[in-house]
Amino acid sequence: MDASRQLYRLTSGFQVTQAVHVAATLRISDLLAEGPKSVTELAELTSSDPVALARLLRALSALGLYEATDDRYANTSLGDALRTDAPQSIAGWARYVGQGSQWQAYGALEHSVRTGETAFTSVHGESLWSYRAKHPAERELFDAAMLSVSTTQAEAIVSAYDFGRFPTVVDVGGGRGLLLSAVLSRYSGVEGVLFDQPSVVAEAVVGCRVVGGNFFEEAPEGSLHLLKSVLHDWADPEAIAILRTVRRAMPTDGRLLILEHLLDQAPDPVRTAFTDLNMLVMTGGQERTTDEYRALLAAAGLELHQTIPTSSDVFVIEAIPAR
Repeated sequence: MDASRQLYRLTSGFQVTQAVHVAATLRISDLLAEGPKSVTELAELTSSDPVALARLLRALSALGLYEATDDRYANTSLGDALRTDAPQSIAGWARYVGQGSQWQAYGALEHSVRTGETAFTSVHGESLWSYRAKHPAERELFDAAMLSVSTTQAEAIVSAYDFGRFPTVVDVGGGRGLLLSAVLSRYSGVEGVLFDQPSVVAEAVVGCRVVGGNFFEEAPEGSLHLLKSVLHDWADPEAIAILRTVRRAMPTDGRLLILEHLLDQAPDPVRTAFTDLNMLVMTGGQERTTDEYRALLAAAGLELHQTIPTSSDVFVIEAIPAR
């Protein structure tokens, strides 16, 4: 493929995002899980215009999500990954990335690049966090998206590190407890503590102690603390403040695991670079290099002990109290 055609495909990527987003929202792959269906059947089941739906399915088939035989469509392996019940489903992520508030924020990427400001805040007049607090439906979409992304990561993290050495594992900013549940399932003798905002942990389903609070102000004590996909949401001053809070809750022989991408060690540089760009647009945070995490930790009275790759894009960044 020549450079012009390749670049054309790249610049048309927004069309692919929306096409997959609509398929996920209509749950096309779920409907095809039981077997092939005609456009007429799918249109009736999704309350869609059959002619327009046929055009969407044609485009998605060209991308490899579906295959058509005698006007009946079936899932391919890509289409199966868009099913909500797939083992590594990305359906939640697909529904989230194409919805209004995020889509509009990305339209202001140029503003972020020119000014360094967060596009989401510029477009919506408030931070992503306050916006989600006012829009429960979008928060639900985000939670489902994080579940899609985190399921594979949780298994990779639990397989890469020995959590069984620690009596108590505290997941700070742990959401609904997906990672902590994976830890406790693998290590039955470990006590778990899930810590996040009261409104978040109220919906958690996990067999451990659940504590609501603000990680800028406090964190429960424990022998091992986890921060997964937390620090990349924040600029350096806020990230350091979170780390200092956790440091106060750590014993002298405690450990902290930061579970994030590393720009300088990324197994998939494209994905990590665009995850970093997403932080610029949405939260004002950033992905970081190993040395940048080392500096953040030093500012909070911690030191980087080691980095451990996992089978996902996320690294285990282990920190200990500064000596």
